[in-house]
Amino acid sequence: MPDAQTRKLRALLTRRRQLLVMMVAESNRSTHALDVVRRGIAVTLRCFKKQIAALDRELATFIRETPAWRAKSELLRSVPGVGAVACATLLAHLPELGTLNRKKIAALVGVAPFNRDSGTLRGQRMIWGGRAPVRSVLYMCTLVAIVRNPIIAAYYRRLQDAGKPSKVALIACARKLIVILNALLQRGTRWAGEPVTA
Repeated sequence: MPDAQTRKLRALLTRRRQLLVMMVAESNRSTHALDVVRRGIAVTLRCFKKQIAALDRELATFIRETPAWRAKSELLRSVPGVGAVACATLLAHLPELGTLNRKKIAALVGVAPFNRDSGTLRGQRMIWGGRAPVRSVLYMCTLVAIVRNPIIAAYYRRLQDAGKPSKVALIACARKLIVILNALLQRGTRWAGEPVTA
């Protein structure tokens, strides 16, 4: 069972995710709504944005006031591509980060490729399972990292030059990113821009 602080952090993140889903739904409705309804939708959207901003401040304060999380957060945020929400999600939903080896952490997140073989049939390697909130946040971090993180960007270009489809290359980069984050927490050092392995 997670402790009370972890449960509170997860609850805040869940509420933030719910508000984002509702905000997207309202935004989609406003594109087809008549003007008389669109004004009310705009008010609702502003309310959602305020609530999300308040939750972001509460998350940041909560992490800052917890010494263990504050130290981990500083290490995770040192990696280009990892933002405040991703950091909070990793702390809340992946407490094993920094305690497992690279294969186990990738499998736990759900970015490790597994064979789909049976007898003489050799299937395509695919990812499956893992922790969905962590995987979705990690995917978004990877999209930023292939632009701003020189290690991940070079790895992504190398995979594309080798003929890998974009989605396969992105998932491989997500796996590399989680391995880097895991290694940084194991070592207790900030990211210095060089390749890191565990």
